[in-house]
Amino acid sequence: MPITPDTAENENKHVAIFGLGFVGLPLALSFAMRGCQVIGVDVNKTLVQELNQGITYHRESYHHTPIQKILRDQLKAKRFYATTDAAEAMAKCDNIIVTVGVPVENGQPSLDHVGAAGRAIAAGLKPGDLVLMRSTLIPGTTRNLVLPILETSGLKAGQDFYLAYSSERIAEGRAFEEFENMPTVVSGIDRTSRDKAMELLSIVTKADLVPASSLEVVETAKVMENISRDVNIAMVNEFARFTKAMGLDIFEVVRIANTHQRVKLLSPGPGVGGYCLPNALHYLAPKADELGVPLPLLRTARQINEQVPGFVVSLVVKHLPVPASRARIAVFGIAMKDFSSDERLSPALDVIGLMRRAGMQVAAYDPVVPTRYDFSVDSLEEAIQDAHGIVVLARQEGIDYCDFALFKSLMSKDGKPFIVDTRNIYIRSKVEKAGFILETL
Repeated sequence: MPITPDTAENENKHVAIFGLGFVGLPLALSFAMRGCQVIGVDVNKTLVQELNQGITYHRESYHHTPIQKILRDQLKAKRFYATTDAAEAMAKCDNIIVTVGVPVENGQPSLDHVGAAGRAIAAGLKPGDLVLMRSTLIPGTTRNLVLPILETSGLKAGQDFYLAYSSERIAEGRAFEEFENMPTVVSGIDRTSRDKAMELLSIVTKADLVPASSLEVVETAKVMENISRDVNIAMVNEFARFTKAMGLDIFEVVRIANTHQRVKLLSPGPGVGGYCLPNALHYLAPKADELGVPLPLLRTARQINEQVPGFVVSLVVKHLPVPASRARIAVFGIAMKDFSSDERLSPALDVIGLMRRAGMQVAAYDPVVPTRYDFSVDSLEEAIQDAHGIVVLARQEGIDYCDFALFKSLMSKDGKPFIVDTRNIYIRSKVEKAGFILETL
C-alpha cells in the first residue's frame, strides 16, 4: 500500500506489537499500511523468521489484497519487521500494544504470557511510553497484574507513562476490515492514558472510539461479548436436539424463526471452537469465584457446547455398517470454523479424537490448515479411500463436497455409505439420489 498524504503523517509513529498471532499480525500490518513504523515482537523464533521472509498462513485480506502480499509490501517498504528482541522494540518504539494470548488448561487460565510480556516491556519502559493492552483478560488483570509489573521499571503509571486497555473485537478472516470499521471501546488508568490510546487507535479505526469509565468495564464487557455468543450457540444446539427428535430440519427452523425482527438465532454446528469463545467463561470464572457469584446459566451453556462433539460421533456410530474397530471415516475440514486456517480448540479435533478412541480409523483432509496431524491426508481421494462414511466438520475452499461419483468409486462397499453433515451443505434429495444416507444435526 503506497504512502498517501494520510499515511505520510504517521511516519513518525513507532509502534511495537507484542504477540504476532491471529490478532497481532493483522493489527501490526494495519498500522504499517497507514505509514507507522512497526516492530512485531514474538517469542516464537520460527514464526519471526517466517514473517521476515514474507510467509504467513493466515487467511486474511484487505480490499481483496491477501495478507501475504500486504506482509511482503510492508517488509519491502521497511515499515514492518518481526523480532524476538523485546529490548530492541522498546528502545525504538513509544507506543506498545500487547496482544498475547491467555491459554486455558483444564479450565484454568494462565496469565504467564501476559506477565512475561509485561516484564519484557518494563525492562525497557521509557517516560512518555503508552502501553495498550488488547488481550482478552480476566477482569481486573490490567490493574492488578500488568500495572504493578510495569511499575517495577521505577516509572509511575499516569505520571511517567500511560496505560490503557482496549478489547479486540475482530472475527478471524475479517481482521483488517473489523479493525477499521468495528466500534472500539477504550479505557485507561486515567483520562490522559485513555485519550492517548484513542489517538493511537484512531490511526487504524474509522468507527466510533467509545470511552469507558474504567479498565474493568472494558475487560468485563469483552468477556461478556464472547460468552453471550457461547450461550446463544448452546441454546441453538439444544434446539437442534429437539428438532431432530421432531423430525425437523434445525436450519430451516432457525431460518423461519429469524424472520421475526427481534430474533437472531445462530446456527448449530459440531461444537464451539477457536481461541475466544470456548475460553471466555474461564476468563470470567476466576473473578466470579472470588466474588462468590456462581454463574449457573453460563456454566451450563459451556457444558452443552462441550458435549456436542460426542453427539456428532453418536450420529456416526448410528450408521456404521461394521464394528467401530473396523470402521474407516473420512473427515472434511478440521478448522475451528468455515473458511479458516485456525484449528485451535477446534471441535473437529474433539470429534476426531472421540472417533479414534472408539477404534475408528480417521483420515482428515483440510487443504487450508497448515498443522499436520497423524490423521491428516493430502487429498480428498486419500480421505475417502475405503471409508464407510464422511463427516463434514468445516467448509473449505479446495474441497469438492459434492463429487458423489468419486466418493462412490473409492469408498468401502461394506453397507451403504453415509454422510454426517454438521455445516448444512447438502440437499437431502440430491444426496439420497446419489445413493448415500444423509445425517444432519
